[in-house]
Amino acid sequence: MTTAVDTTKSARQAPYDGPLLDVRDLHVEFVTREGVARAVNGVNYSVSAGETLAVLGESGSGKSVTAQAIMGILDMPPARIPKGEIRYRGQDMLAMGKEERRKIRGQKIAMIFQDALSSLNPVLTVGFQLGEMFRAHTDASRKEAKAKAVELMDRVRIPAAKDRVGDYPHQFSGGMRQRIMIAMALALEPDLIIADEPTTALDVTVQAQVMDLLAELQAEYHMGLILITHDLGVVADVADKIAVMYAGRIVETAPVHELYASPAHPYTRGLLDSIPRLDQKGQELYAIKGLPPNLLRIPPGCAFNPRCPRAQDICRGEVPELFQVTEDDGTEQPGRGSACFFWKETLHGSRS
Repeated sequence: MTTAVDTTKSARQAPYDGPLLDVRDLHVEFVTREGVARAVNGVNYSVSAGETLAVLGESGSGKSVTAQAIMGILDMPPARIPKGEIRYRGQDMLAMGKEERRKIRGQKIAMIFQDALSSLNPVLTVGFQLGEMFRAHTDASRKEAKAKAVELMDRVRIPAAKDRVGDYPHQFSGGMRQRIMIAMALALEPDLIIADEPTTALDVTVQAQVMDLLAELQAEYHMGLILITHDLGVVADVADKIAVMYAGRIVETAPVHELYASPAHPYTRGLLDSIPRLDQKGQELYAIKGLPPNLLRIPPGCAFNPRCPRAQDICRGEVPELFQVTEDDGTEQPGRGSACFFWKETLHGSRS
């Protein structure tokens, strides 16, 4: 006999040949007293079932704002989306009504936030918060919802889940709270999960455990997964492809191994060079000079030009498109693009 809790599985949509999520020319702005902050400036990316996309960049690059726009959780106003499309299974979510959008959020696309302690309600037990997902979206009873909460806690490897389902968030460690956030995202078996800095403030060992768990669950459920992070080391072993963002734009795209082996944008090369390496003990750690731009006053031309060691006059006067990266013989490298006029020099040379 099928219970109400099982309805999420039976209600899943038929297989879809296209990308689960397709973001097209997305722009997001924030209206402030000082002017309009252009947080996202023409972002394009997609993710398919079973695929993991890592979105990288410094704080303020537009990674999280893009994710919030996808989820429909931006405060509007002051935020506004003047242009672009966010397509889930071919349907533009920006053209949907609030109720239709709400049904997708949580059931079809779920999000894991970076600060588990502030994301969880401190006065409600974790079991209640997990179970509420089922009570809100299905006809599950309290007993069924609690049973499902225990099942999810077991699934994300929280020890003694049956005994701890009545505990409060502060009674769990940071790593265990992040596992609870992952369990909440998995609750309704979504097609796509967006994980926004899922390992922030966790120690290195726990980071690895959380990332391994996410990769295992993503493979098991054949979900699409978007990992948002500023740490290139976190995603090296789990991502299929990478999109690097700077000042609200995607400046490089590549399959993960190609990007680590030979970045084609000076910003990406700078990020990679700033990662500590065991074979370079005693050497001064490289840092990209300067600071990310003020989004109220993004520099003309390439936004990275004030910090770029390769910048020339054309970089200060024109905005580079995302050029197709090719082999020396002109053969296209699938999935590779660079928003740099001098991507060839960067691809084959050093950071300078």
